[in-house]
Amino acid sequence: MATKSFEIQEEKEATYRKLVSPKLMEELKEKILQRLVIQKKYRDGNYTARMMADELQTNVRYVSAVIRVQFHTNYTTLVNRFRVEEAMSLLTDHRYEELSVEEIGDIVGFAHRQSFHAAFQKYAGTTPKAFRTQYEQRLPPKPNKKDKNNKKKKS
Repeated sequence: MATKSFEIQEEKEATYRKLVSPKLMEELKEKILQRLVIQKKYRDGNYTARMMADELQTNVRYVSAVIRVQFHTNYTTLVNRFRVEEAMSLLTDHRYEELSVEEIGDIVGFAHRQSFHAAFQKYAGTTPKAFRTQYEQRLPPKPNKKDKNNKKKKS
């Protein structure tokens, strides 16, 4: 069963390779990364493959072909991967500790709580809340404000 699935995958990639020349494939790959990594377009929950294609002045089939061949996935999965990676970073950043998990999901571009949790579980192997909790448990305990005030008075 797995062999048949792998063969179908190879056939799809071969078809996509024929669709776009190697030179154009490389150019579009760089432009896609520019949009997703540098410009962080994935943060816009409404940003679609069609919008990306319009910005790149190409068609959706070419964008899909490049993503399939160069990243071995589809548009939605690629975008969600970038979103989850940023969410993981924000969940472990003390500057965002006051934000809820749902607010972090909103920041990185997930329109729905369920899609955020499902994508996070897929890539991180745990829920966003559990990920944050596990990270916090590895940190040394924070001194509380009372302790700081007592130290100042003793000096």
